[in-house]
Amino acid sequence: MLLKLGEGMLVSVEIFTLTLLFSLPLGLFVSFGRMSKNPLLRNVIKIYISIMRGTPLMLQLMVVYFGPFYIFKMSTPDRFVAVIIGFVLNYAAYFAEIYRAGIESMPVGQYEAAKVLGYNKTQTFLKIILPQVIKRILPPVTNEVITLVKDTSLAFVISVSEMFTLAKAIASAQRSVIPYIAAGIFYYVFNFIVAYAMEWVEKKFSYFR
Repeated sequence: MLLKLGEGMLVSVEIFTLTLLFSLPLGLFVSFGRMSKNPLLRNVIKIYISIMRGTPLMLQLMVVYFGPFYIFKMSTPDRFVAVIIGFVLNYAAYFAEIYRAGIESMPVGQYEAAKVLGYNKTQTFLKIILPQVIKRILPPVTNEVITLVKDTSLAFVISVSEMFTLAKAIASAQRSVIPYIAAGIFYYVFNFIVAYAMEWVEKKFSYFR
């Protein structure tokens, strides 16, 4: 049982890792579009974020997987690839709003000081604004990362055999609640490690304390 759950845990870790790897940078670019002075781009991004945050992730996964077939008459994508695409698009929307809040909270004086020092816009953002934004947004990002650990269980909706799916199958076969308890322990330990790592990162950025 533990071996099977361990295999499922590896799949959950893969979903978690790949989602963060792609959604964090994508969320930053989406936030730029959200703050764009171009009304068309800004409104398109606002609609995208509204849809991603206003509909269940489970439904989004089903659309990503079944949509190409029912809408465009194309073959369905690989299940795991569909899961990663669905998770990345969903979490990028949340991260985009977190980035936007952090960037817009920066005092105008920071930009003015950078201009006086001769920095261009790219240098100002990368060397002055972004490091401060990362420090400010770490707490809400940590909350989303912890939520992501638990959301990996939603991959079952398109039959990706992550840990929760395997736990459910084993529990059904053995007619026992033990697999669920074991899965709960796995999730808790995973979340504990993630929370500890994020706390360590927060302390590293708390250089004025």
